Amino acid sequence: MDGLIAQIAVAAPLDRLLSYRVPESLEAEVRCGMRVRVPLGRRTAIGYVLEVGPGKLDALKPVHEVLGSEPLFPPAMEKFYRRAADYYQYPIGEVIRTALPAGLSGGGNEVKALAERIYRSSAAAGTPRGPRQRELLDYLHRVGCASRSELTTMFPGCHASLKALVEKGFVLEGQQERMRDPFSDMPPAADTQVEMTEPQSQALNVIDQALREGGFRQMLLHGVTGSGKTEVYLRAIEQVLRADRQALVLVPEIALTPQLVSRFRARFAGGRATLAVLHSGLSAGERFDAWRSVARGEVDIVIGARSAVFAPLERLGMVIVDEEHESSYKQGDGFRYHARDLALMRGQMEEAVVLLGSATPALTTFQRACSGKITFLELPERVMNRSMPQVELIDLTQERPEGILAPLLKDALSANYERGEQSLLLLNRRGFAPYLLCADCGDTLRCPHCDITLTYYLAQKELRCNYCDFHRQPPDQCPSCQGANLMPEGAGTERLEQELQELLPAARIARMDRDTTGRKGAHQAMVTAMEDGAVDVLVGTQMVAKGLDFPGVTLVGVVQTDNLLNLPDFRAAERAFTLLTQVAGRAGRGERPGKVYVQTYAPEHFALECSVRHDYEGFAREELRLRQELGYPPFGFLVNCVFSGVLREQVETAAQKLVAQLSGPAAKLGVEVLGPAPCPLARLRGKNRYQVLLKAPTRPPLRHLLTRLPGMRRTLPGKVGLTVDVDPLDML
Repeated sequence: MDGLIAQIAVAAPLDRLLSYRVPESLEAEVRCGMRVRVPLGRRTAIGYVLEVGPGKLDALKPVHEVLGSEPLFPPAMEKFYRRAADYYQYPIGEVIRTALPAGLSGGGNEVKALAERIYRSSAAAGTPRGPRQRELLDYLHRVGCASRSELTTMFPGCHASLKALVEKGFVLEGQQERMRDPFSDMPPAADTQVEMTEPQSQALNVIDQALREGGFRQMLLHGVTGSGKTEVYLRAIEQVLRADRQALVLVPEIALTPQLVSRFRARFAGGRATLAVLHSGLSAGERFDAWRSVARGEVDIVIGARSAVFAPLERLGMVIVDEEHESSYKQGDGFRYHARDLALMRGQMEEAVVLLGSATPALTTFQRACSGKITFLELPERVMNRSMPQVELIDLTQERPEGILAPLLKDALSANYERGEQSLLLLNRRGFAPYLLCADCGDTLRCPHCDITLTYYLAQKELRCNYCDFHRQPPDQCPSCQGANLMPEGAGTERLEQELQELLPAARIARMDRDTTGRKGAHQAMVTAMEDGAVDVLVGTQMVAKGLDFPGVTLVGVVQTDNLLNLPDFRAAERAFTLLTQVAGRAGRGERPGKVYVQTYAPEHFALECSVRHDYEGFAREELRLRQELGYPPFGFLVNCVFSGVLREQVETAAQKLVAQLSGPAAKLGVEVLGPAPCPLARLRGKNRYQVLLKAPTRPPLRHLLTRLPGMRRTLPGKVGLTVDVDPLDML
């Protein structure tokens, strides 16, 4: 029997599409991009239609229900989803579920469109009684249509008059869809027209030429902090819009979104372009509305964090990845994609220009630019002839601090405050102290689910695991020796904030980390306070280093730098140099010059010496030399296979079995198999973890070897999971 068949990606751990029969009653509704409910075994599941066509129905199960009235993504996105799923070895249905915002993916509470009651005047003859009724009707004659909220604001207490007009036929009542607006409490700033520097103009000319020629081009815009990369983005997008195409702008953190959105709204105000924002800091309803607007083709520019790379733009002309080096572009769990790499993949598929911008490009990106695979554009100087900040290392082996801050940095903070200038301090650790230490027996309190100490939070008077969120009250006695001398050791942002309050009791101090910016709008409020000069000293984790523009900041201090250098990761030096350079770049962006102090026990480390000189290329040369000797990216490619389960022996056995199965084929392909070995964090969220690292000088052998994993995954014990992380960034 022939009929209509739908190929559906079910939101389940399946590595292929499933075929379902389309009932005649649903034939008009089932099309690519629709969300449906289908039978799966003994239950039902959510799925996404990728193809519809004729075929033999045989014994195919039917689609049960179509959810929603319009497609969630255009047909062109189907190929992108498939290619992403194939590259990252992840189930296609789970890829799409990850791509869609909450409320559209089928999980959790469904978000619905908002409808608002509206009124319009009718052609009824006659004149209504009473001045209020005539006033309302005159207004509706003038504007044509108005919402109930608008009318009640303009004409307080008009409910009875409005009801009478509807009953008499003078006014028609109806409903229309209302979009939730995340910009409603954010008036657009005034656009600042700046004169382009010569390097900016040269870079823009190359970008414009690529846009006019069409086709896929990848470019690296390497500009020092404060060199005007955003202005280049804005002018390039103007060219994209003139060609009637759309632009996608990715930022690594939602904390950066408000400032960037403000710049874009100012430039494209007055109907020049329609803007949408997509990130997790919005409410579910705001994301729902923004996604549908993009899918309908009503949006010209999308700005968002990592997941915005999936925005369903049909006329994509340009993708901009700002701060392309940032590790936050890599998803840390589930579908472990890298938004920068997917942006390049999407640009290639849709014949768009992809512009990667950074003051400290990822070494993999920089190496590709040096080899000619990416067009290299450079902005070597700050705008308006502003100088780079002066960076000074504080050698803690010589200048021992009594608390967290060295005397030299304390003096600089006090002097900066007396001058009425703003300061920024980076300490990349949350809480008050990383752990409580028993002074009698040396024991620490550890998370019962993770192989890590519990962080002490003074304000909440609790111990918390920053991985699994386990928390408990601090005990009065040491559980091991019953001693009463439990002391907080080390320092986090909360402790640094306390020390600053003692140093500068009259100063206005704010803290920016995940604990203070969790609620909606908190990022924006803190950024606005800094811009308005309502904060004297801002303390924060690495989020304060990422692209924020605070012209009033003239002093930056970096505390506990050596924690960055001593991580068990071959990228430790790169991450340290990048973070130091980025946070130093927050100083001196206004009219006054900037000064940076970096506290360290290792002032001779080449990453720190290069950061003092703002010497990215010098750092890159040395680090790339070391990487090449070891065959690490960009001179090699990695896949990390992580096994996890409750029983350690079972997990270890499964990892050993995989190594035995892969060793022969890997040797023939030239792939090195390292492990199995316990992960650096051997126990996480109650599960024991082992990893097997696959390493090869080129990508194709790894891709070929990965085709064997789906079959091997099916032989795993039921209580052992396998996560495949292609191009891993975090191997802890």
